[in-house]
Amino acid sequence: MITQKALDLKSQKEAVILRPKESSDLHLIRQLQENQQTQILDEIKSQVAELIKLQNPSISWTSESLFEAVEDFFRKHDQFTYGVWVFYPWKNTLVHLLPEEEFVAVRTVRNKFKITQEEQDLLSNKKIGIIGLSVGQSVAISLAMERSFGELRIADFDTLELGNMNRLRSSVVNLGIPKTTLVKREIAEIDPFMKVIIYDEGITPENMHDFFTKSGQLDLLIEECDSLEVKVQARIKARSLGIPVLMDTSDRGMVDIERFDLEKDRPLFHGLLSKLGTEEEVLELLNQRKSEVLLTLVDYEKVSTRGKSSFFEIGKTITSWPQLGSSVIMGGAMCAHFARKILIGDIVTSGRSYIDLDEFFNKRNES
Repeated sequence: MITQKALDLKSQKEAVILRPKESSDLHLIRQLQENQQTQILDEIKSQVAELIKLQNPSISWTSESLFEAVEDFFRKHDQFTYGVWVFYPWKNTLVHLLPEEEFVAVRTVRNKFKITQEEQDLLSNKKIGIIGLSVGQSVAISLAMERSFGELRIADFDTLELGNMNRLRSSVVNLGIPKTTLVKREIAEIDPFMKVIIYDEGITPENMHDFFTKSGQLDLLIEECDSLEVKVQARIKARSLGIPVLMDTSDRGMVDIERFDLEKDRPLFHGLLSKLGTEEEVLELLNQRKSEVLLTLVDYEKVSTRGKSSFFEIGKTITSWPQLGSSVIMGGAMCAHFARKILIGDIVTSGRSYIDLDEFFNKRNES
């Protein structure tokens, strides 16, 4: 049975998929429906209507003809046992959904043909890792919306704090909940059939190999964490395994691409660290030279004017590097775009690019 512990809002992170044609699951569905505290959402008829339109794209449906088609569908299928029921413990909500194959078809129909069916099938077998979920949350949700992975591994040791909420879309009712839990929940509410594995202790020397390889090697790493040590070590690991790495900095729309899958000996961060010594020397002295390494990695001369002035306020009037919600959302979209391109085999070369909106509009206005 569903226990009280399963309803705990702080710890529960798994959506429960129940198949009513299985007697044990049917019993659980009935049990949940009989609980007056359970919210029930049954919009299966509207989903079937979408499915019928998808399967008959040449027909111009009227509301009456579509209504009759749905009624005819359920004369052939028992409405209650058709599809699946998904229980979301953190919301105490039971939702009636299409079977997985039909659900995926309807949910991704508006991707076509910007994403072909062949590409969608290819993406469904890809494994992506994301390290860092303040910025990485926007990437993860964008990837999930487009269904650009089959498995997502997310790593972050932190919980949601009020100061995160200028850039991490969430609710004050989620304060104190691990960021990994919040992202896993949100993806489950978008698509309960997507596989999300969480590393809620973040990336450590002890779990890094598992993160990259357990149950199959990652096809892509998206690195969005604050730790300089993890940034460097994750790239060393990715390069050793031939895994491409994506990063964005939410300053001037910078996107960083390192194709370690195509360039096995490519220097980290496009060789920017070489001016500070070898990779081993940089790692050894990282704690003593953090500011110097950070300025080198972000290529300080290319940082925005306000970004530069903010850097020298850290530890004086502010506690960390500033990031705006609009920039983070834009960065998440760009990372999701290039992730998809890399994973379907389009030509995406290594390099660092800037999609600077201010620069773009200033140039346009000058012309």
